Amino acid sequence: MSEQQRDLAGYGAEPPHAAWPGGARVAVSLVLNYEEGGEQNVLEGDRTSEGYLHEIVGAPPVTGGRDLNVESMFAYGARAGFWRIHRTLAAHGAPLTVYAVGQALERNPAAAGAMGAAGWEVAGHGRRWIDYRHVPEEVERADIARTVETVGRLVGRRPVGWYTGRTSANTRRLVAGEGGFLYDSDDYSDDLPFYTEAGGRPHLVVPYSLDANDFKFLIVHGFTTADDMLAYLVDTFETLRAEGAERPRMMSVGMHCRIIGRPGRIRALDGFLKHVAARGGAWVATREQIARHWLATHPPAG
Repeated sequence: MSEQQRDLAGYGAEPPHAAWPGGARVAVSLVLNYEEGGEQNVLEGDRTSEGYLHEIVGAPPVTGGRDLNVESMFAYGARAGFWRIHRTLAAHGAPLTVYAVGQALERNPAAAGAMGAAGWEVAGHGRRWIDYRHVPEEVERADIARTVETVGRLVGRRPVGWYTGRTSANTRRLVAGEGGFLYDSDDYSDDLPFYTEAGGRPHLVVPYSLDANDFKFLIVHGFTTADDMLAYLVDTFETLRAEGAERPRMMSVGMHCRIIGRPGRIRALDGFLKHVAARGGAWVATREQIARHWLATHPPAG
């Protein structure tokens, strides 16, 4: 059923001291999912249009045809939302990790170039934004390799991190076996990085978050206004900051171009960055920086 065994114990009552740079209590990782142009579409040979994470919540996908409304909502993320997020992060001088779908980058090379010019970390997020659970292993392996090539060519540097999101039982082993990745983030089980076994050797996991994530704007009973998301981000940060006085923690913030890139939502990102700067005690870092710190400070046993 799966190559991964469940670990429900983790670090237990005594997690390691993260020793973040500068004595920070919280390592804050901002993540932007760049998926627009890689979603399901009959133009790509898919059976249906995309039915997930768009503004018409709960609308069924169109079978055997295009949904032009949904296509245009995704296009907004690439055409306008990305650049609004880019301006906001530039105003704060905040580092970012991008989970980039390879085909989405190819559809908008100007955005890929802007990511590289900004010095953002660009991690792999699949060749396309699809569910890989039923994709043959050899196809998934080829998609990983092709995404590595695409990011390197368009951004200027190969990815060292990976996040599929909708994984297969083979994903982690294939990522570890590729040989060029420091970490993957296909996990939500902890507030700190940790090691697992993949391909017969230790493999670093930098866990992600779906609670401090703008995708909750597009699910039932999720966020409605920017204030909803901002309040949740601030509450999360303040809890981790307080705990971090003794045991520093990590916080992930998940975003999407077509979601928080909307004018009525961007204030959540702007307000959160202002709050973090005013409160102090945070190391705002890319996931690559967090992974390299963990590998150096807490190397795997043996």
